Amino acid sequence: MSDSPMQALADALRQNGLVKFLDHFRKLFPNSKSHLKDLVVDRLGPDRVMEVEGRTVVNFGSDSFLGLDQDPRVREAVKRGVESWGAHNGASRAFSSVRANAVAEDKLAAWLGTEAALIYPSVTLANMGAIPGLVGRQDLLVVDEQAHNSIQEGAKIAKANGVRVVTFSHCSPAGLKKALEEAGDYRVAVVAIDGVYSMTGELPPLAELNAVALDRRAVLYVDDAHATGVIGRQGRGTVLDALGTYDNTLVIGSLSKGFSCAGGFIGCTREFKRLLKMRSNTYIFGGPVVPPYLEAVCVVCDILASGEYALLRARLDRHVARLTDGLRGLGLVVSGGATPIISVLAGDEEDTLNAGQFLFEKGYYVQSVTFPAVPYHGGVLRIQVNANHRPESVAGLLDAMKELQKTIRLPKAEAAGRRHVA
Repeated sequence: MSDSPMQALADALRQNGLVKFLDHFRKLFPNSKSHLKDLVVDRLGPDRVMEVEGRTVVNFGSDSFLGLDQDPRVREAVKRGVESWGAHNGASRAFSSVRANAVAEDKLAAWLGTEAALIYPSVTLANMGAIPGLVGRQDLLVVDEQAHNSIQEGAKIAKANGVRVVTFSHCSPAGLKKALEEAGDYRVAVVAIDGVYSMTGELPPLAELNAVALDRRAVLYVDDAHATGVIGRQGRGTVLDALGTYDNTLVIGSLSKGFSCAGGFIGCTREFKRLLKMRSNTYIFGGPVVPPYLEAVCVVCDILASGEYALLRARLDRHVARLTDGLRGLGLVVSGGATPIISVLAGDEEDTLNAGQFLFEKGYYVQSVTFPAVPYHGGVLRIQVNANHRPESVAGLLDAMKELQKTIRLPKAEAAGRRHVA
């Protein structure tokens, strides 16, 4: 009897290059626990303590950077939203939105400093809907070669629609200029980049990139998801501080991460909000952010716009500075420090996984990141710092990293010959 169509499909999927690599990877490193992926958390405690895999550890893998997921005002807003609106919107936003959605968008725009804001179910769906919606066959889409996966996926859809798509060298104004010059004629170009590159915490030279864009009829599209709430004045992200205006920029922000709620948004003009409602398929056909979280978004906007924000940021910044300085003091190759995302180079895949497991057994969870998320043999320990980490947890992680160096030879900054990203 021949294989069923379902089995044939599974066999075909196993021939995919990425699947074959990961299957090979599992055979090389059969101790699946050392991967520390696809974990199930059994309990969350205060101060980022969690129970997972039978251990109680401090979680340095959370992107709820300001700790607002545990704030009683935010949690109460979610409850209030359920009582007011129920568990779901009940319709595509193309037909209707609850009042909380309109209020949340107005509050986001007022906090961000844009004319308007448009909420999507997630940042990924924002990028996969807005990017192909913004450009047509006569236009050009230019993408940073290390842009976030969701930007890359949005670019694939745009390309399938007949849009010319080119890449440029990572964070390079000269590379962007070259790409635009070599592209030939186009009606208008959209340049898609990250405001913070999530694997390293690196910031792009926004002012220089914008100057190139303005000179060559191009608009910047900045995915600022990893900066939302934690970079810039009142947590507005990278764009306004770097450029002083949104005149040539569409900015994408996250309502998870720093906001600790759910969803994503685009800060734009009222005209672009109207156009994106018509042109962005994920807005039309994607399910909306559920109403309870919209109430919570409104509360977080009030917190970010208040004087309390400075206290939250100061606590977070102290933790980031202490950890970054301590890691560099150990002679390690460290990227980040301007954001709550800090990466320590481990290099070899086996060393990266074993280092993550070592720290886990010492009571600290960090993300051990290997190819294809980073270059081959460019594995990193990705540490995410939160405002509600305890100072002693930061100190304990540094002690564990020092002990780790006695077991696994991590690359040294001097030997690597790398300049740290501030």
